[in-house]
Amino acid sequence: MTLFKAILSVLLLALLPTLALATDKPHSIDLTTHWAGYTALAIFVLAYIFVMTEEFTHLRKSKPVILSAGLIWVLIAYVMNSYGFDHIAEEAVRHNILEFAELFLFLLVAMTYINAMEERGVFDALRGWLVSKGYTYKQLFWITGMLAFFISPVADNLTTALLMGAVILAVGVKSPKFVAIAFVNVVIAANAGGAFSPFGDITTLMVWQKGHLQFAEFFLLFIPSLVNFVVPAIIMSFAIPNDKPESLAETTSLKRGAMPIVTLFFLTILTAVSMHNFLHLPPMLGMMTGLAYLQFYAYYLKKTGETTTEVLIDKNGTVNTISEPIAFNIFNKIARAEWDTLLFFFGVILSVGGLGTLGYLAMASDVMYNQWGATEANIAVGFLSAIVDNIPVMFAVLTMNPTMPDGQWLLVTLTAGVGGSLLSVGSAAGVALMGQSKGKYTFMSHLKWTPVILLGYFASIGAHLWVNSALF
Repeated sequence: MTLFKAILSVLLLALLPTLALATDKPHSIDLTTHWAGYTALAIFVLAYIFVMTEEFTHLRKSKPVILSAGLIWVLIAYVMNSYGFDHIAEEAVRHNILEFAELFLFLLVAMTYINAMEERGVFDALRGWLVSKGYTYKQLFWITGMLAFFISPVADNLTTALLMGAVILAVGVKSPKFVAIAFVNVVIAANAGGAFSPFGDITTLMVWQKGHLQFAEFFLLFIPSLVNFVVPAIIMSFAIPNDKPESLAETTSLKRGAMPIVTLFFLTILTAVSMHNFLHLPPMLGMMTGLAYLQFYAYYLKKTGETTTEVLIDKNGTVNTISEPIAFNIFNKIARAEWDTLLFFFGVILSVGGLGTLGYLAMASDVMYNQWGATEANIAVGFLSAIVDNIPVMFAVLTMNPTMPDGQWLLVTLTAGVGGSLLSVGSAAGVALMGQSKGKYTFMSHLKWTPVILLGYFASIGAHLWVNSALF
């Protein structure tokens, strides 16, 4: 079967379950031809249509998928109970909630650190340094791309894209053409950089927490990820104007405690990795331990913090100076986490988990990994990630849990991560930059470069099959 037919079959499988094999009588693991199965699938598809049109409807993406999750599990419980399987739904939903809890706690800590570093001026200082250097447009194209590639493995692709987007908008205010192309480059670079690190993308984090790959194995994707970024970047760079933007005198100083917080963040990552690799504990436990590091340091900053001075003059004309400490409140940083994103993961994991309980994921796994083969299936995952989103696609693969060598798990990690670069709506980085650019970077301006991005996609797959051939 050709790759085109394979991709088409996956899309049809997702939308028309009657094309796949299923038993006539519903039971505990296969309700794919039951009315409840069709209804649940329709609910999920409708919810995801709202997710994909968030840019136009301004309806937060977490809302439809949370509703979807609740309705799907109500259907499952009702049907399971009617057939005498009283505890199937309860056990299945508890398992999915545990999956979400581990991901939620891990990401909550990472987001808290990112917010703390942002409040202390770490990212503003980097942006200020870049815009004050007077680089040419072509130099800025490569600098922002390379920084996105190397920052995203630590700070995640969304945060990285927004940071680089702010730099590009600041220096490219008089060159919309540069902004449009540089934004495409940043999306590709951020997604590619996130693919070779357990912390760079939600999908890589999922694979690592599931134990399919060891921490160090992700870095075997460095060369394929670099190829994915560099190939389209070289071609796009020829379209960058040769002009030089006006130098902007922008400098930002770091607040007290900025660099110690960066150090604590890396120590937190080391703790999570060590707990997982040497003690076989969930990585989120190491991250939560690292949150305690930040909480104690926040207490120190609060007690020894900056002061604000207020001058008061009473009715007798007496001048009084009052100095009060400026509190560094760690719980404010926790409150500023991306709650829409975290709740979106809840809805996705519970919804996809529900479809798995109904039997759709087992059916899809049989078609993709038994009939097509792992390589074709994993390549198709990248295309699905561009259309739907890499998070539900990867969670579906992990729920299918096909038997594959490490080379194939690395391949699906790579394709799920970089496949979203094919379309502007295929990744959180692209969606965020469309909002940030105020019309300078659009779906169509990204689509113009999709053939070039596709070339990088297949080049990265080829690089992986060659460089890591011993793992297949």
